[in-house]
Amino acid sequence: MKQEYFSLKKRVRSFGYAFNGIKILFRYEHNARIHSCVTILVIAAGIWFNISINEWIAIALACGIVLAAESFNSAIESLCDLVSPQQNPIIKKVKDLAAAAVLFTAIAALIVGCIIFIPYIIS
Repeated sequence: MKQEYFSLKKRVRSFGYAFNGIKILFRYEHNARIHSCVTILVIAAGIWFNISINEWIAIALACGIVLAAESFNSAIESLCDLVSPQQNPIIKKVKDLAAAAVLFTAIAALIVGCIIFIPYIIS
């Protein structure tokens, strides 16, 4: 196996690929747009209620995990569509499981948001 040496040019190029992935995600994936709109609303609420640094950390992690899960889900769906364009029960199972992962992260993020914001709303 050929050993590859560190290259700043390759590292910068890898960021370009990642930013292109973000562009693709928000351009073509409607659910990613919904998640990002909710993220913006949560950030606005955090500013409005002047939440603590620890609460910001929880919000940032929750929102980031949801968007990452949506990215993985979209990648899996695209790959599945390439591998099997026709109906396939195994591909359906894979897609449904990937979608479930997004739902789990979104529910967890909702719980985090409720834990943080409900006390501010009540008081």
